[in-house]
Amino acid sequence: MNDNYHVFTDGRLERHNDTVRLVTEDDDKKYLPIENAEALFLHGQIDYNTRLVSFLNDVGVAMHVFGWNDYYAGSIMPERGQTSGQTLVEQVRAYDDPKRRRAIARRFIDGSIHNMRANVKYYDGRGHEFGDIVDRLDTQRESLADDMPTDELMGVEATARRAYYSMFDDVLPERFVFAGRTYNPPDNEVNSLISFANSLVYANIVSAIRATALDPAVSFLHEPGERRYSLALDIADLFKPLLADRVIFRLVNRSQLQLDDFEDDLNGVLLNDDGRKKFSKAFEESLEQTVEHPRLNKHVSYQYLLRVEVYKLKKHLLTGEEYVPFKRWW
Repeated sequence: MNDNYHVFTDGRLERHNDTVRLVTEDDDKKYLPIENAEALFLHGQIDYNTRLVSFLNDVGVAMHVFGWNDYYAGSIMPERGQTSGQTLVEQVRAYDDPKRRRAIARRFIDGSIHNMRANVKYYDGRGHEFGDIVDRLDTQRESLADDMPTDELMGVEATARRAYYSMFDDVLPERFVFAGRTYNPPDNEVNSLISFANSLVYANIVSAIRATALDPAVSFLHEPGERRYSLALDIADLFKPLLADRVIFRLVNRSQLQLDDFEDDLNGVLLNDDGRKKFSKAFEESLEQTVEHPRLNKHVSYQYLLRVEVYKLKKHLLTGEEYVPFKRWW
């Protein structure tokens, strides 16, 4: 699997011969092994030109840009790895068919609740008593109905996620207080971590969708909108517990992230440069972890699981084969 490269230094990113070079404000030059790259993540104040964009398109590398407050600002995507009018038509047909759309949306929520529950069960009994949270998640999962409109499905997901988030203050040390989800901007360190982690999950799924002929703007659970890849939002809900939250728990509980890795900014709290570097490194290490896949009969990386998920959805749209969402099995 190809690698992601995160750039935090301010400067200029440019094409140099057949690779990419970062020229810092101090005129230091660093070269990125673009031949091994899946995507570039730009976190610093970085200039680039159309020559670089054209080169990244030629080599099939996405560039994800993080702007003010290190929020995900957008992506510069290379030409799709595959193009299929039939796939796009079937994707739109499924969106336009209320019954098919509800069925896919319900599967996303079912998988999302399962994966949140897996995290809760992991900590239940390991110094915590979370049986009531497990029950609340089970109740929401059992409430999913075939005829439930998408806005009501979103309500089920929101209720389940509030129950799930209620364990965070018990799992995390006392110095990291959560007290509920806030953003734009996040009001404490835990919310800052969740926002940054979720944006990394989202951007990686955008890259995974690019490898298929699916349109990232045509979704089933989240309503398609302007200036966002709403299909990536659908799929991201499945992987946040594994790729975002588990990394947060690990780094904070092992004191690898401290309070001095954050800074106050405009009444909000953000990771500073050191904090973003630490988290991004741990996140990439998680993407590289492998697990034996029960259907593929081989070990695959977590990052590969993202691509498998997109292909499963595509196969469902084209063939009608049942779409079974990612559910953590280990």
